[in-house]
Amino acid sequence: MYKEKISAWVDAHKDEMIEDIFELCRINSEKMPEEEDMPFGPGAAECLDTALDMAEGYGFETCDYDGYVGCVDMNELPKQLDILAHLDVVPAGEGWTVTKPFKPVLKDGKLYGRGTADDKGPAVAALYAMRAVKELGIPLKKNVRLILGTDEECGSSDIEHYYSMEKEAPMTFSPDAAYPLVNTEKGRFPGHFTAKFEASEALPRLVSIKAGTKVNVVPGKARAAVEGFAMTALEAAAAETEKETGIHFDFEADGTFTAVTATGVGAHASTPEVGNNALTGLLAFLGKLDFAACPQIDMVRKAAALIPHGDVNGNTLGVFMEDELSGKMTLSFNMLTVDAGSLDGKFDSRVPVCGNDENVLEVVRSRMAEQGITLLNKAMIPPHHVSEDSHFVKTLLKAFETYTGRKGECQAMGGGTYVHDLKNGVAFGAAMPETDNKMHGPDEFAVLDELLVSAKIFAQAIVDLCG
Repeated sequence: MYKEKISAWVDAHKDEMIEDIFELCRINSEKMPEEEDMPFGPGAAECLDTALDMAEGYGFETCDYDGYVGCVDMNELPKQLDILAHLDVVPAGEGWTVTKPFKPVLKDGKLYGRGTADDKGPAVAALYAMRAVKELGIPLKKNVRLILGTDEECGSSDIEHYYSMEKEAPMTFSPDAAYPLVNTEKGRFPGHFTAKFEASEALPRLVSIKAGTKVNVVPGKARAAVEGFAMTALEAAAAETEKETGIHFDFEADGTFTAVTATGVGAHASTPEVGNNALTGLLAFLGKLDFAACPQIDMVRKAAALIPHGDVNGNTLGVFMEDELSGKMTLSFNMLTVDAGSLDGKFDSRVPVCGNDENVLEVVRSRMAEQGITLLNKAMIPPHHVSEDSHFVKTLLKAFETYTGRKGECQAMGGGTYVHDLKNGVAFGAAMPETDNKMHGPDEFAVLDELLVSAKIFAQAIVDLCG
């Protein structure tokens, strides 16, 4: 079983593990412009080199796949388990209070700094799990490989490069989510649609709409410009809309135009229900104004009617579905640009395991075509599921239960991880389900005890799966 030996080894190496995490977190490894032998810029390259040097210092064999991915091997035996982590980070951003983003500190049992939780802390925990097994002399019959990526945050082209050269292991887990274990990831449908129409100068008119930053982010702000309305009419429509939706509106005169800013609450597109979509709120407001008749405003109203404010499940589009494995579909209208002659919009949908191109994408295409709107997508990203009855999943959950005393069970998520396209890949750790690491935000942190217990859990999983 080795529980006592593994626990004692990890506890004895706590300070070393903290310093190794800090060494990686002092490096700004956000994606930068490509340079020679540095596909994601010098920061990611430096972090990858540092991590591989660290592993070599502990006696492991390492390899570098053209600067995209680095690997750490336990031995030269047949491959059995891959642990898939990443060293790149999202930009530092503003609003940090405990420490500066790349000056990690330990305070009140938490490691603060960009990357401590996502995903450098868990990556080092996995490395220390391998160290524990190696230095305790626990015999293995198969290999475990730690794969360190450098482009997870911006499209995972690193892993695509790696798997163009290597086959996936029989089993893979990524410590880039929460315990107990994620075995189901919804499908992804980032819808992109357009329409064109004849321009009109008739007043009152809509000059433009500009809303959204990324398709997978529910917008907290959205902007439009209108012309020919009395301020009293705008304020009356705003008050009525705010009462109905909770979206707040501000106005600013700009020559003959009036700029309109709608403010709601942003959210990740996988959980649109926790936000309040400023774009759909803005469209609800515009729907209350008495515009001069024209093809442009007709098309905007048709688009708004297909995904109205508050509908975050695709009901109006006729595609809502849910299943026991993955829960409800989500769908949020997150980007829109409108000018005098065209409309360009994007929505983000997370689709349950029961969804597919035929019962989701083609239904949306048909409903939009009826309104003169063209859906550009050819296919959606299918859902991912690994059976909870597999030996792999059961073994991971047993290790979790052994070291935490908590019940191990499978979960589904709307977000996607590195393992989404791997036949036998799951997300496993490295945070407890109740911990909000402030991932991607200011004051990101990892709980030290959670990283230590993760190293123990991972070591046990290595022994049980590869021994």
